[in-house]
Amino acid sequence: MHAIEVLERYWNYTSFRPLQEDIINSVLANEDTFALLPTGGGKSICFQVPAMMKEGICIVVSPLIALMKDQVNTLKQKGIKAIALTSGMSYKDLDTQLDNCIYGNYKFLYLSPERLQQPLVQERLQLMQVNLIAVDEAHCISQWGNDFRPAYKHISTLRELHPQVNCIALTASAKYSIIDDIVNNLDFVAPKIYKASFTRKNIAYQVVETEDKLFQLKHTLGKNPGSSIIYVRNRRATKDISNYLEAQGFSSTFYHSGITNKEKNERLQFWLSEQKLIMVATTAFGMGIDKPNVKNVIHYNLPESLESYYQEAGRAGRNGQSANAIILKQNIDEEHLKNQFLSTLPSTDYVKNIYKKLCNYFQIAYGEGENSTYQFDFKTFCSTYKLNPSITYNTLTVLDRNSIIALTQHFNFRTKIQFLITSNALFQYLERHLELNTLVKVLLRTYGGIFDYDTKVNLNLVIDKTSLPEKKVIQQLQLLEKDEVISLEMANTDSEITFLKPREDDITINPIIKTIKQQYQLKHQQVEAVINYVNNDTVCKNRQLLAYFGEKSKDNCGICSVCVKDKSNNEISSSNLTQQILMALAQEDLSSRQLIMSINCTESTLIAALKTLIETKKIKITDSNTYTLI
Repeated sequence: MHAIEVLERYWNYTSFRPLQEDIINSVLANEDTFALLPTGGGKSICFQVPAMMKEGICIVVSPLIALMKDQVNTLKQKGIKAIALTSGMSYKDLDTQLDNCIYGNYKFLYLSPERLQQPLVQERLQLMQVNLIAVDEAHCISQWGNDFRPAYKHISTLRELHPQVNCIALTASAKYSIIDDIVNNLDFVAPKIYKASFTRKNIAYQVVETEDKLFQLKHTLGKNPGSSIIYVRNRRATKDISNYLEAQGFSSTFYHSGITNKEKNERLQFWLSEQKLIMVATTAFGMGIDKPNVKNVIHYNLPESLESYYQEAGRAGRNGQSANAIILKQNIDEEHLKNQFLSTLPSTDYVKNIYKKLCNYFQIAYGEGENSTYQFDFKTFCSTYKLNPSITYNTLTVLDRNSIIALTQHFNFRTKIQFLITSNALFQYLERHLELNTLVKVLLRTYGGIFDYDTKVNLNLVIDKTSLPEKKVIQQLQLLEKDEVISLEMANTDSEITFLKPREDDITINPIIKTIKQQYQLKHQQVEAVINYVNNDTVCKNRQLLAYFGEKSKDNCGICSVCVKDKSNNEISSSNLTQQILMALAQEDLSSRQLIMSINCTESTLIAALKTLIETKKIKITDSNTYTLI
């Protein structure tokens, strides 16, 4: 069977995207292959198609648990046997799954680089008929790559176990200077290197300065209707902005890691089927989702790096049609970006201190704890030791990324409650249990539908409103459940921690200090690059992005905010912007918002023109904050 036949049979495509066929042919020729394909370039096809054409199983190393699960589910839906060895799997389950890979005709085994270090995994891998080694997110292997993970250095172990098997490394966001590092670390022999251009000619990269982001969001979506993703920084903003857009007549939903899997699947399907056109989400959304007709990707806050921005923006316009990648910017945003990603970076002493406290919290003795797993309530941990949550969370991320711990976040912050008896029966019950009055009243007043269906309850909010100790509230809820007044589903944990190394305190942390410092240096460089990008309004945005990734271009894109501004300024000067404003105000008094809706210019250009007209006493501001002719 030829590669194109496999593509048609399992993926229902009749042609390959640029470079895919060349990369697949290289893999089929048993060459070590490096593929740099920007977001939307179809990286997974490059190893999945050739693996289907070879006898045996393909080992896929990836750091992204969510993406591994997505790819495994997608393969299963196509009738292809695939397994992912995710965290939280018991030794028995791990043993069974590895046996399935040896004897069960499986075609794909997805695992994390940390899993690769386990002796049991290495033993079983040696017994498998491996046809290809695929390293996804390969930039993680370079110390100067985005999201460096030291565990990636151990992928060479896999090559030692199967020295005759060729390897393909794939990434979407590596700078060209990092490619040599990846090739060397993976011990490639005479590598074939394929690099697609980072240019996306159909995407208009825009940075829009505004003092009113919600208005600008409404204006942008009204001007460019279609399937859209709006990226925000936190969970609360996903809901607030989605509700605002719905109130403005848009079709919107929201997505973040704190909602249930059922809600995630429902909302994703609403968006994919375009029952909801707009998805407001945190940046975890979109990975592994290939929706071709996304018209707008809007960043409500500044992105944390140009690597992540390029990947997220690249989810727009995959069908080749014109699309927009927009960053909304206010003056205070730069400070917020630095505060979120730089001021909360923990010192190495803080990392050591948190590691010791973690070990003490779970009563791990010196020299013990390796591969032990614990349920972890982050809020209680911070409260116990009076820790700053932001810096502590970043510390746990540092420990996770450097393979000291594995942190699995469940975010089951809410408890589910439903009243099972009628309101009359409830009041009779409360007459006999007066001590429960306060708790029940708080539940009824806070959650309207609690009689009708299982309701998510924020336990911390209930505790605050009742002014009762947490332990007392839980005891009272358990009594209500025991007396069959309510159904109760408690969420007693938000995360799970696995200690990957034995406890040796400073000795455990010292080997990663150099790496931590390098990661901090990289983070500073990334934040500065974002700030430079959003502030540079003289160089074409597309050229700025290409230059960041080491690609040169002399041609302006003609569609980004810089190119359009230059073009617009020329047009406005010839048609006389002030005359347009005066003509509009001759009809009626208008606000700056109303003017920008009717005149084709940028917000900053309009404001400058209005200031000039006020200074020359041709217009004035009314009491209702509109502009009028003098």
